[in-house]
Amino acid sequence: MPPARRKTPWLARSMTSKFTGTPFWPRVSPNFLACRRAVADFAACREIAVGLSGGADSLALTAALVAEGFDVEALCIDHGLQDGSAEQAAKAAAQAETLGARARVLKVDVAKQGSMEAAARVARYRAFAAATDAPVAVAHTADDQAETLLLGALRGKVAGMLPTAEIEGVQVVRPLLTVRRAQTLGACEELGLEPWHDPQNSDTNFRRVALRHDIIPRLTDLVGGDVVPALAQAAADAARDDEFLSVSMDIATPEMDAAELAALAEPVRRRTIAAWLNTQGVEVTREAVRGVDKLCVDWHGQGGVAVSYPQTIKTMGQRLEVSRVGGKLALLSGH
Repeated sequence: MPPARRKTPWLARSMTSKFTGTPFWPRVSPNFLACRRAVADFAACREIAVGLSGGADSLALTAALVAEGFDVEALCIDHGLQDGSAEQAAKAAAQAETLGARARVLKVDVAKQGSMEAAARVARYRAFAAATDAPVAVAHTADDQAETLLLGALRGKVAGMLPTAEIEGVQVVRPLLTVRRAQTLGACEELGLEPWHDPQNSDTNFRRVALRHDIIPRLTDLVGGDVVPALAQAAADAARDDEFLSVSMDIATPEMDAAELAALAEPVRRRTIAAWLNTQGVEVTREAVRGVDKLCVDWHGQGGVAVSYPQTIKTMGQRLEVSRVGGKLALLSGH
């Protein structure tokens, strides 16, 4: 009998808005309606925070949560990485208050090593965790989900985002995973909101941005239709598969039984290895998964498999490897 899936207590089905003020949206606003329908599922927990940058996605999310009667606090991060970042965070907070939400600006320090994008993400979620005990809604859309799938595939590990997750100690919810980016832009137009356009979202030196502006449009031309729904669905399926593996096997332990892994079907075994590496805080790559897999199914006394922490973690020259010791896989470190 398969193990029960983990339940998220604040998820519930309800389409009844508890908004009691004067509607701030036009009577005919189909894009905003799509956003409202998406957030209406999160009905059991009426107090919620939202990560608000002032971009179209997070503005539409904030407005939809307010319209559905949530007690909303907007958390506006000032990363300090661009000129005018403090002013933009303050503007986003003011927009949230205009919509009827409470708002705070949170100043963060971003690590200056490794990937700036990854370091900013870590700093942002840690700030959320320190600022609130409420779940934090973030505005990832179906387009973001599709991009996540492609980014993961390029790293050798197909990946997706779940509607709920714990990140850096904060419970994160993603109500807009079925909503398109064009709909959040349309919602802002319907509401008369002026979204912020982050200049980094036009910089194709960032891999995600290059996928968004170059690769996905080419794929759309290639197949003769919109590829985002199929990519987003595949990403959601991959995320659910990973969630099932994390529940069905005790992968949070520092050691894994190599013989038990070897007995699994190859697709399940490799996904389980990837999930275990992830729980150990190790960067999941195709080479790492393949090497650890050989420690299970092609064991002949070979040495360990070199792995690494993400670039945002300072290791001081530390060497990491997964080795087979006494029939168990273990993460070992040295210098």
